[in-house]
Amino acid sequence: MIKILMGTKNPGKIQGAKEAFEKYFDDVEVEGIAVSSEVSDQPLNEEISLGAKNRVKNIKKYAIENNIQADFYIASEAGITNSLGNWIDINAAIIEDSNGFQSIGISQGFQIPDKYMDEIKETELGKVMDKIFSKSHLNTGKGGISILTHNEISRIDLTRNAFIMALISHINGEIWK
Repeated sequence: MIKILMGTKNPGKIQGAKEAFEKYFDDVEVEGIAVSSEVSDQPLNEEISLGAKNRVKNIKKYAIENNIQADFYIASEAGITNSLGNWIDINAAIIEDSNGFQSIGISQGFQIPDKYMDEIKETELGKVMDKIFSKSHLNTGKGGISILTHNEISRIDLTRNAFIMALISHINGEIWK
């Protein structure tokens, strides 16, 4: 059994991570535990990877304090970056194995219209999308991306793909470390 501790209770993120690990490992268990990202509610640019790294740090601390052993400590953090010239929502996934080797992967992203950015920076993307689409809690489960892509891509898909990218260094041995 592969035991994974994940720094979230978000069911969509947990499912996405589980699906990614199941592509490469048999008998996978992902336990989600709420821990702090130590970044703003709406991570921007470098805060995205920092938030995921902080969640891994905090899930490891939780494991030590509670005498829990795991094969992997993982987290993902969604956020918005303008590093490509436009505001784009992405997910960063961090995986740390029991030996302390850490890797990162990111999901595909989607553009955020400039007209929403001020409000998003003041609150967060999920709350703005809840308002735009008259829904609630789009940031859990399938996520707002499911609405934007007309149910073609979900938060689960974005999270799974980010974790697959982060797993590259773990599944290819020393050649990719």
